[in-house]
Amino acid sequence: MRQLRIGVLAGLFAVAGVLSWGAARLWDSLGTLPSVPLAAPIVLAVIAVVLLATALSLRSRLRAQRERRPGAKGVNPMMAARAVVFGQASALVTALVAGMYGGTGVFLLGSLEIPARRDQAYYAGASVVAGIAVIAAAFFLERVLKLPDDGHDDDHHQGAAHV
Repeated sequence: MRQLRIGVLAGLFAVAGVLSWGAARLWDSLGTLPSVPLAAPIVLAVIAVVLLATALSLRSRLRAQRERRPGAKGVNPMMAARAVVFGQASALVTALVAGMYGGTGVFLLGSLEIPARRDQAYYAGASVVAGIAVIAAAFFLERVLKLPDDGHDDDHHQGAAHV
């Protein structure tokens, strides 16, 4: 399984941001700009917490298994693979969503004197910050489940759980 690449995520963020900024300009010239929902940063923060909790749980189970503690519950390789896929998918989608809100937020910076737009800019900025938290949690989860290097460079061993 391939690991997440920060360059790919940054590229997705940048492209989505530029497209969103352009769309916001166009939409604003034609009518009322759609609002950034207050729930956006909340949902992204919840996803970050779920990813972090999953990573911490798996890390403690793997540590207990390595230390051969009595009654240690192992990690099912399929569960580990699903967790990695969940983390990677979350990071990729979040890069797009945070880029969209980032582009909209940059557009809104030009009209902070309007209270409603200022609030929208805050929500967009909070969404970007929460998106960064999701991506950081996904990288942490992937790191927890990474196999130790065994001297081979093939992609079949990267990102799998060490059980």
